[in-house]
Amino acid sequence: MKRFFRRLGKNIVDLWTNFINFFKVANLNVKASMCLMGAGQFMYRQIGRGILYLGIEILGILFFSIYGFQWLVGLITLGTVEADPWTGLEGDNSVIFMLLGLMSLVLLILFIALYILNVRDVYNTSKLVLRGEKPKTFKQDLKDLLDKKFYKTVLFLPILGTIIFSLLPIVFMILIAFTNYGEPYIPPVLVDWIGLENFIKVFSIGDIGPTFFKILGWNILWAIATTLLNYVLGLLLAILLNKKIVKGKFFWRLFPILAYAIPGFITLTAFKFMFSQGGPINFYIEQAGGSALPFLTKDGTWWARLIGLLINAWLTVPSVMLLATGILSNINNDLYEAAKIDGAGAFRQFKDITLPFVVFATTPTLITSFIGNFNNFGVFYFLRSDVTSNGYFVSNDTDLLINWLYRLSIDNKYYSIGAAISLIIFIITSAISLIIYIKSPAYKKEDTFR
Repeated sequence: MKRFFRRLGKNIVDLWTNFINFFKVANLNVKASMCLMGAGQFMYRQIGRGILYLGIEILGILFFSIYGFQWLVGLITLGTVEADPWTGLEGDNSVIFMLLGLMSLVLLILFIALYILNVRDVYNTSKLVLRGEKPKTFKQDLKDLLDKKFYKTVLFLPILGTIIFSLLPIVFMILIAFTNYGEPYIPPVLVDWIGLENFIKVFSIGDIGPTFFKILGWNILWAIATTLLNYVLGLLLAILLNKKIVKGKFFWRLFPILAYAIPGFITLTAFKFMFSQGGPINFYIEQAGGSALPFLTKDGTWWARLIGLLINAWLTVPSVMLLATGILSNINNDLYEAAKIDGAGAFRQFKDITLPFVVFATTPTLITSFIGNFNNFGVFYFLRSDVTSNGYFVSNDTDLLINWLYRLSIDNKYYSIGAAISLIIFIITSAISLIIYIKSPAYKKEDTFR
């Protein structure tokens, strides 16, 4: 920890030293832009740029004077006045304060970035002037945005959309994890910052901790088992259908695709009916003289888990088969001919030629599949959402972390703990995915399969 703060202090000192050195060598126009955005551009007769930067500074000052700094304070305090329905006092909404404060913080960062861009722009112009070139006009800037810098014009809206609809919700969720937002602290009751208390609850000995570790163990087992099962079955099916001796390939490929094309929730609902206590499968078991099996009931833990694995395979194997079929068609047949001449059998050809090539090509897809299976909400939600198990806090023994997160947040309003679990899920899946990719042939032997 001391080493970290020592390095941080050194970086701050280096940054300040670089700024002082830059200020010493900067000319008057650059220094003018440090004091007032657009001033340097005006001095170089770049009127269009100067008006643009000056307008940004005026709008920024007005916004932060009227709203921005107030919202930033609200982000820190999360409100100070609690509503009182008896007197009609309308208090502060902590969640709105957090959201507005986060937006204000993003705008502040953007304003600082534009301020630095303004200084950098004048500095680059000063270097052009020193080389004897003329500063660019506003008309030339617009022309560049439609020609040389067209990529910036095209990417502006997607980047803005990503910040608003992806980055802000993620940061908001992370902030929620460090508050006590949830029953009974729901607006109009004020919400407070509580630091790492939610994470301590998740890993503690109380009701939440044991449930977390039970579900985490099953979640990892599920993700590994279902990913490998789907991958192996899809690959074997693709290899089988790739053989010349197989007749009616169109039919055998069409049949799994039809199963894949049916909406997943319809398939899951149908399987839930089939394996229910009074469903067709138990009916025929009883007709044969047996007893009904607890497939999806409270006592049918491993039955339900096995059914979930098979149903997920039914839904996923066709997509893996299609992917593997395309990859197999790109393998050079000369490799197999050479292997036959050397006396290699079918299994040796599969082990040394087919499998390495397919694994190399599908490693990114395999990682994506693992993450998708780790966060597979639909399978057990449709099969056993109405079941609770002893020893589990608002959950059952087939729920995955994503299902438990839904129960905590939506059904029971434990929003802050749900946000903490979301952050933990992100860290786990990111770490596992990174490790798998680094250890895979797609990373280590990239040049081998070119």
